[in-house]
Amino acid sequence: MAISANRLELLQIADAVAREKSIDRMIVIGAMEDAIQKAARSRYGQETEIKATINPRTGETRLERLLEVVDVVEDYATQISLVDAKEKKPDAQIGDIVSDLLPPLEFGRISAQSAKQVIVQKVREAERDHQYDEFKDRQFDIVNGQVKRVEYGNVTVDLSGSEAIVRRDELIAREAFRPGDRIRAIIYDVRREQRGPQIFLSRTHPQFMAKLFAQEVPEIYDGIITIKSVARDPGSRAKIAVVSSDSSIDPVGACVGMRGSRVQAVVNELQGEKIDIIPWSEDPATFIVNALQPAEVAKVVLDEDSERIEVVVPNDQLSLAIGRRGQNVRLASQLTGWDIDIMTEEEESERRQKEFNERAQLFMQALDVDDIVAQLLASEGFTSIEEVAYVDASEVSDIEGFDEDTALEIQRRANEYLEAEAEKQNEERIALGVSDDLLEISGLTLPMLVALGHDGIKTIEDLAGCATDDLVGWTERHNGEVKRFKGVLSDFDISRQEAEDIIMLTRVAAGWIDPSELLSEEEAAEYEQMEAEDDDEIDLTDEMSDDIEADDSEEGDFEDDDVSDEDEEDDSEEEEKD
Repeated sequence: MAISANRLELLQIADAVAREKSIDRMIVIGAMEDAIQKAARSRYGQETEIKATINPRTGETRLERLLEVVDVVEDYATQISLVDAKEKKPDAQIGDIVSDLLPPLEFGRISAQSAKQVIVQKVREAERDHQYDEFKDRQFDIVNGQVKRVEYGNVTVDLSGSEAIVRRDELIAREAFRPGDRIRAIIYDVRREQRGPQIFLSRTHPQFMAKLFAQEVPEIYDGIITIKSVARDPGSRAKIAVVSSDSSIDPVGACVGMRGSRVQAVVNELQGEKIDIIPWSEDPATFIVNALQPAEVAKVVLDEDSERIEVVVPNDQLSLAIGRRGQNVRLASQLTGWDIDIMTEEEESERRQKEFNERAQLFMQALDVDDIVAQLLASEGFTSIEEVAYVDASEVSDIEGFDEDTALEIQRRANEYLEAEAEKQNEERIALGVSDDLLEISGLTLPMLVALGHDGIKTIEDLAGCATDDLVGWTERHNGEVKRFKGVLSDFDISRQEAEDIIMLTRVAAGWIDPSELLSEEEAAEYEQMEAEDDDEIDLTDEMSDDIEADDSEEGDFEDDDVSDEDEEDDSEEEEKD
């Protein structure tokens, strides 16, 4: 069967497919060339190297057999001798490729079906590549589409020829879509997979709310107002933190709009989700207090090393601060990035009283004093035996009812207690097999070494192989829930930076890294200069020693000369006497 489409029809087909699939026309023509090449190989032999070209202007098809020029022909299907090649191409040389023009190809039924499959496959691949290139750089863009089908709660969306999916867990609770409905969502992931690009949409992602506000609030779109963070409980409640670069513009009022028109448009799109708009602040305490609105906060205590904050609220504000099922404090924690512990003023007072009693009991047992003295020390702010032992004696003697002798006696008992505890801990360290080399590492105490020994860290190499998280612990956040994992030294007052410094010192001691690598550029320059000065001092010392040796040798020569002259005089005198 001869090919049914003439040259003009061939180009028309290529143009139609390119427009329908939104791909380049030359890609379709290239697919047709591949199909013709495959059909030609089935006609002239699979081992034959054939090239098919279609003129994109005229539609003319040209078939050529490619042959390599060689000295001795071993395969007549792919090679040609130099003599025969010169007849076709006078300037041919060994290694060149010459072509033989083949007659036009007539497609049989099987060849036509095979060519069709090649064209369909190439066009499909080009279409997938086009879709991936179109959406790969559009992460967190809002798109509008039409629901194509709904299967097991997952919604397939038609985006003007491309398919995307909204999984069931990315839909707002209680909302239902039917085929033909319009849907608005955000692109949160695009993946290139074997079956084609997979475009995943979401209506629950925090950035979906941020993009909706950007559409409704011109000041956000223009960059005057910035959305710092968003926290959502999809379909129920959300918090959004905003800040304005223009002091004359209220960021909260701009997002709310006239009579709440702007925020209400976002609320309607999110199925009635309640939104708290929070003014952002550089001060973490102020920001967290704002994030806990509408609850009133009495006091906050920050722990910047672990990014944890204790919030004290009046007794009647506790339920409001926590929210239903902990929703308010959970969203505030997500918004600020801090772990928030909420307690009432009564609970805080009870906790402080408990800590006071524990400290007083410690002082009574360790210092062998009565409860009055112990309570006086605790009320003055002393929290440990180390503080009592190492502060200036005047700070203890200044306590009402104490004198200098009492202060010195208390400090003596404190030192005796610490020495006894240190001896016990050192014995335990030795029993655990913890190396003496670890005692030389700055920042490590005996209680820390005991804790390391219980965890199996007993040598310099063991500690050098640890990470900072292994020592101080780490936290993981998942769906707003914070899970804290303890480290070996979590029970000690040690920051992440201090833990990192300890690890670096052990790696230096183990010989894993050069000490100069731990220095800044300025410190490294000073270190090199000090080494250079030390070398100069050594050189000067050597020169001085050489000079001294030379002087000594010269003095020795002079002394020898004097001695010899004296000996000669003595000898002459003795001869005269004789």
